[in-house]
Amino acid sequence: MIRFIAVCTFVILFLILSIPLLIAEWIIGKFNPEVKSKSSLAIVNWAFRMVIRIAGVKVIARGEENIPTDTAVLYVGNHRSFFDIVLTYVRVPRPTGYISKLEMKKFPLLSNWMTNLHCLFLDRENIKEGLKTILAGVEKVKQGISICIFPEGTRNKVADTFLPFHDGSFKIAEKGNVPVIPMTIVNSSAVFEDQYPKIKKATVIIDYGKPIYLSDLDREIKKNIGSYVSGIMQETYFRMKDEYAAELGSTTQK
Repeated sequence: MIRFIAVCTFVILFLILSIPLLIAEWIIGKFNPEVKSKSSLAIVNWAFRMVIRIAGVKVIARGEENIPTDTAVLYVGNHRSFFDIVLTYVRVPRPTGYISKLEMKKFPLLSNWMTNLHCLFLDRENIKEGLKTILAGVEKVKQGISICIFPEGTRNKVADTFLPFHDGSFKIAEKGNVPVIPMTIVNSSAVFEDQYPKIKKATVIIDYGKPIYLSDLDREIKKNIGSYVSGIMQETYFRMKDEYAAELGSTTQK
């Protein structure tokens, strides 16, 4: 429980002590939104790196050279842990917004930082509002801001499985004309969810696949883009799990 308490204490202190930074970021944003975007990214990256260090997580990242540097992208990831966002956000090379559930908007200070980071809040119960969020994501990528979405739609609680990927998640890449980067995460639930409420040292593998350009795919694949990308990621997931079995050891997802 010591790591759990330490992480919670750090997060609470960061949110409270960062109030002056939020005010400063708001002022900066009035004059130079691009500077605000980059500075917010740097501040939150530092905080997330501290959380990772306190939690004792070792991350092995592969394929980061596959992420284009001259354009925004749509990251799509499998989702097994609350730590998925923390572990992946520190690796983004440019301002990136995450698609989050609407309920996160209720948390003061945290939601302020999320807004600074271009996060979008998705109402999963309202199709019309959900479409507005996707369209907002299209505008973000057109502005050069990457978006990350977990197309399973919720955190998967069953080990070594993938929930169906919602095809609508990929509209951001299609309408925004940006590549999809498959982001396969292995063993993240070993950090927290497997022994809730304890936080445990663990090794997590993150594999960034080669960019997928929807305009290059034939019509049938595009009609079933969720299944297509999910298939690529599932193959990667089990290959990584086998390749890094010794590294994962007893922390492999249960």
